[in-house]
Amino acid sequence: MKTPSILVDCQCENAEGPLWHPLEQCLYWTDIPAGHLYRYDPITNTSEQIYEGEPVGGLTIQVDGSLLLFKARGAIARWHNGKITTIIEQLEEERETRFNDVIADPAGRVFCGTMPTPDRLGRLYRLDPDGSLTKLLEGIGVSNGMGFTLDRKQLYYTDSPTRKIYLFDYDQATGAISNQRVHIETPESEGVPDGMTIDAAGYLWSARWDGGHLFRYAPDGTEVLRIPFPAKKITSVTFGGTDYTTIYVTTAGGDNRAEEGSGAGAVFHFNSGIQGVPEFFSNIAVPAGA
Repeated sequence: MKTPSILVDCQCENAEGPLWHPLEQCLYWTDIPAGHLYRYDPITNTSEQIYEGEPVGGLTIQVDGSLLLFKARGAIARWHNGKITTIIEQLEEERETRFNDVIADPAGRVFCGTMPTPDRLGRLYRLDPDGSLTKLLEGIGVSNGMGFTLDRKQLYYTDSPTRKIYLFDYDQATGAISNQRVHIETPESEGVPDGMTIDAAGYLWSARWDGGHLFRYAPDGTEVLRIPFPAKKITSVTFGGTDYTTIYVTTAGGDNRAEEGSGAGAVFHFNSGIQGVPEFFSNIAVPAGA
């Protein structure tokens, strides 16, 4: 396995949500505090900022190739070639916070979590293809990385401040989740679990905020690998490339490299020799004419 190297030295304050676009063969990610969205094209080895506006906490790729942006105030919008189409203008209960990590499920729904406010903890919602939103969980410290088991019968879910990655039973037919239990609890001395993904062998890859490493866990929760980075805050991870053996990793702290590490805020990549799986497409209805 090769050592991670910097792909784009964007020095983001908090790069997050890396997502490989299989139709475009490009990588997308967001710098949340800056309200920026970026795209990297490996063919030309160039990156560009494609969006500036309200902070985007997470994104999915729609079946038509457009992006679905989950933003501040609980807003949800479609981005396509620079055009923004509002799907949900705001959620009254989320006006003081924003969406964080999100994931599309096999049926095109989106599980989307929110950050806490000064008065209450965060939540997890499910956005269905018809645009309806269902509140699934409350009392979440920071709603973070998610992933599905290969048999699509269970959902991994990260609550960062508790240092726990939970496992739920998941019903693909309805989108319901149940039977919450702790799958992995990380040591306090090793930072907190952040974004995550699942590889083709069913192993879980978890980024570690303030832990300086990317971790790989067997399906039973046993740690099998940890990869160091020249950055303290490892925020998220995804597989991509033509054969899904390239791992892309986002980091935070680009505004304070003296304390956060020489690679803080950069996007890293390396060939793992391990194959990942594509993320699912979202299939959320967009207003007519958009």
